[in-house]
Amino acid sequence: MSVRRLAEASVQPASFAFNKANAAAAKQWIKKYPKGREQSAIIPLLMIAQEQEGWVTKAAIETISDMLGMPRIRGLEVATFYTQYQLNPVGTRAHIQVCGTTPCMLRGSEALMDVCRSKIHHDQFHTNDKGTLSWEEVECLGACVNAPMVMVFKDTFEDLTPERLAEIIDLYDAGKGASVTPGPQNGRTGSEPASGLTTLKSEKAILKSTRDREAREAAKAAKAAPDAIIAAPVPARAAAPVAPSNASKPKTDTPETSPVLKTPSKAKVAPATEKAASVAAPLHSAANANKAAPEVEKVSKQRSGPTVRAEPASAFKAPEAKVRAAKPSLEDKNRPAGIDRPAAVDDLKLISGVGPKIEGILHTLGIFTFAQVASWKKAEREWVDGYLSFQGRIDRDDWVRQAKALAKGGVAEYIRVFGKKPV
Repeated sequence: MSVRRLAEASVQPASFAFNKANAAAAKQWIKKYPKGREQSAIIPLLMIAQEQEGWVTKAAIETISDMLGMPRIRGLEVATFYTQYQLNPVGTRAHIQVCGTTPCMLRGSEALMDVCRSKIHHDQFHTNDKGTLSWEEVECLGACVNAPMVMVFKDTFEDLTPERLAEIIDLYDAGKGASVTPGPQNGRTGSEPASGLTTLKSEKAILKSTRDREAREAAKAAKAAPDAIIAAPVPARAAAPVAPSNASKPKTDTPETSPVLKTPSKAKVAPATEKAASVAAPLHSAANANKAAPEVEKVSKQRSGPTVRAEPASAFKAPEAKVRAAKPSLEDKNRPAGIDRPAAVDDLKLISGVGPKIEGILHTLGIFTFAQVASWKKAEREWVDGYLSFQGRIDRDDWVRQAKALAKGGVAEYIRVFGKKPV
């Protein structure tokens, strides 16, 4: 995202104030926000200031920030973040925004920018010699179907050619911008295909009122001349509506969803009658809940046997699922011998299974080198394994063999032994 800065101090006005109409509009905007949230009006107030002055000045940002009781730096953050705010003077008669996003680029927006460069200024955000016109490239302006396009103030001009844009620029420069009709410039209506409508050409297929009118006219003509051949086609009769299925209707107390009623009755009945005609929900019963379904056992009987079956003694359990034993004591005789921190500490994280956290724990135990890990016997490995709550991971990851290779020849020896780089 490009850096947006305020204009040079030499072009900044000394003060800012809303005119009478805009001051009233600003008050109305502030009232739209709840008490304590008035600062949210900063965005529309900055837009009002820009429409009044043509661009957002430093004085306007400070005045609006003070009006809303917010730090001026907060107002500056908003103004410099949103690209809709012009932070430098723009053309007094027109600031032309040329869409340069993919659809417009594919349809020739580069040629439109060349027109702006030749007729206004070579660079963006610079006015022409008279100060009446300026231009910039912007992101999508939202009329991709009618690309390429530009926006001047709040009006968009679409389906442009370089020649037509040059004419529009000349009209604005001459103060006749109001005479240019916004929208497509090639005769297109809205965003319909350039060749004209290809679908929905007639209202007959979509308006019921049109179909009903034609049916009445055909019936009237047939009645007036029953023996005559009516040229106009008579619309086919609509198929009779199919009643909704009752298969998935919930069992409630309303006649509209009652499965015992084929269709809701037009006659009103007492709630008690409705309830009697409905299927009541079954009461909860622990005994019923424990019965086997008849279609399963072909007989309604109570289940027997324990609710939870005992797990076979031979069932395999992952080591991680076993109850973890208490950590071994630091005074245990099987604890690996530690050393004082040496000047050169090995990167224990090169051992697969050792991360930054485990390395830190090993350091607290006085383990700093590959040679120490390589010398661990079975009892020492089991002690470290229990202390780290690893449940056998040290032997599974083969820390000792990894450490021996790293202690002997570093990464090169590790690659020779294991055929891969340490991870």
